[in-house]
Amino acid sequence: MIESAVLWLLNILAIPTVGLTSVFLISFVSATLLPLGSEPAVFAVIKASPDMFWPVILIATLGNTLGGIVDYWMGYGAKQAFAKERSTRWFHWLERFGAKTMLLAWLPGIGDPICTLAGWLRLPFWPSVVYMAIGKFIRYVLMTWLLLNVPDGFWRRVGDWLA
Repeated sequence: MIESAVLWLLNILAIPTVGLTSVFLISFVSATLLPLGSEPAVFAVIKASPDMFWPVILIATLGNTLGGIVDYWMGYGAKQAFAKERSTRWFHWLERFGAKTMLLAWLPGIGDPICTLAGWLRLPFWPSVVYMAIGKFIRYVLMTWLLLNVPDGFWRRVGDWLA
């Protein structure tokens, strides 16, 4: 019964049952401190449905930004956990440049901790979110564009190699 209700709602909203929902969830989870990349999911959905380029990019940006907001609030409440790290260069850098450092939230490996540290430093919330979203949006557009410009023969060889 619940499954049919969800399918009905997805049909009413014209949301694909796998594509956008999966992209959102993967993008959200990958923005937390869990090691997961969302670019392969974004690329796969866009490669399968090129006409969905902008909706997929926007949904991935939204999910990844919301995950970054979760990181921000985790950092906001984790002051004690990071107290010994106060003297590192990251803290001085974040304090110096403020919310604009959230443009770097897209960087692999350090982007999510930067969001967490921004919350710990209590950088202004909404400017941090805006810069975070801009950085993540630019990453998805550039990464997907680059991947789409790789010849299909290359992806077939990768698939054959992995199989």
